[in-house]
Amino acid sequence: MTQQEPGSAAVDPDTVAAPLRTPAERSRTFAGILVNTALANITTSYLWFALTFWLYLETRNVIATGVVGGAYMLLIALSSVSFGTFVDRYRKLAVMRFAAAFTLVMFVLSGVMFLLTPASALLDLGRPWFWIFTVIILAGAVVENMRNIALSTTVTILIEPERRANANGLVGMVQGLMFIVTSLLSGLSIGLLGMGWTIAVALVLTAVAFAHLLALRMPEELQVAATDAHGKFDLRGSFTAVLAIPGLFALILFSTFNNFIGGVYMALMDPYGLEMFSVEMWGAVFALGSTGFILGGALIGKFGLGANPLRTLLLAVAAMGVLGAVFTLREWAWLYILGIWLYLVLVPFVEAAEQTVIQRVVPLERQGRVFGFAMAFESAAAPVTAFMVAPIAQFWIIPFARSADGAALLAPLLGEGTSRGIALVFLVAGIIMVAAALLAFLAPVYRRVSASYAQVAGG
Repeated sequence: MTQQEPGSAAVDPDTVAAPLRTPAERSRTFAGILVNTALANITTSYLWFALTFWLYLETRNVIATGVVGGAYMLLIALSSVSFGTFVDRYRKLAVMRFAAAFTLVMFVLSGVMFLLTPASALLDLGRPWFWIFTVIILAGAVVENMRNIALSTTVTILIEPERRANANGLVGMVQGLMFIVTSLLSGLSIGLLGMGWTIAVALVLTAVAFAHLLALRMPEELQVAATDAHGKFDLRGSFTAVLAIPGLFALILFSTFNNFIGGVYMALMDPYGLEMFSVEMWGAVFALGSTGFILGGALIGKFGLGANPLRTLLLAVAAMGVLGAVFTLREWAWLYILGIWLYLVLVPFVEAAEQTVIQRVVPLERQGRVFGFAMAFESAAAPVTAFMVAPIAQFWIIPFARSADGAALLAPLLGEGTSRGIALVFLVAGIIMVAAALLAFLAPVYRRVSASYAQVAGG
């Protein structure tokens, strides 16, 4: 990777690409990067979803799925500041190529280990082989997330300021497509092909994405923007960049709290779905629900986020809390599917709003570290909740809800069914999410961040 020349002048993030090519030409380049990132995300999510399905079906252990999912988010949290530092110090395409190559190597190693390790040993959670196997896949999936930080900065480089919200909506739409493809294919792969062939498919897709990435060019990055990033883990510089914008740290903290609640769904949504459907059907159901992600991203791509993206974010979070509280009130398949669909319509609004605010108010030379810092905080929240909620649900809430006394107590509110304990957790989490969003509207920091965004946008 080519590092920038020390002392080069900082570049205005709103004009960095303007002298080189027309907006239409830059938009086409961005589309190519977006499609490539989508393919890479599909690959890692496909294998990661499959690993989670495979683990639960073989062990029926909620704690194991919670630990695996939580470990994934925790490693993202621990590595995101380094990822952001690299994005600021090096050319964005070089960062993406490095991440793609690393992921490919890790997936090759996982395939070799799967072939060489007996199935009985690999699925024994008391022995190290399953955890080594999981960590290898996890490492490839985590490093691939470096590309998502780089992608957010390419929006600043390639897209006109007034169209960035729309571009972030397209990112959300592509992520929705990723959910549809991966959830559907992962379920079918585990149900029909098994874990071995699933790894083989992931290897092929990873190689294709890497080859396509090598062919992409971004002339705007012959020289990267100057930056004050230092070393490989510039936590101090990341924190300084966040504090330089009034209210930005509070925005990240709110998103972090929102992810605490998201950890509940990360830990329990798959077990709830797999109790209701077969693995093949659950993959198809989640794929159907994920079309909401595409609709949400498409709506942002068409109409943007309004004059104040932060207001849009809080309204979306409040609505997500309502949905999370009610979509399992009864163990009805149609209610669960509809709730997932509506919930995922709103997710792109939350993610695109935060990205749009950061891209507008943070200079390009610091955006990698700000995005990395935000990802570190926000990703750390979900595994903490998953590690806490999964054991509590497994050992106390689910057994209580399935007991005669518990079932009778919960029936008036949550109806009857085998998964009423999980439904109770979802209900409480949704109520907390609604309360947090409404309180955020009353906080002074909401007015400060809104004013900072309006000032930069108006200037």
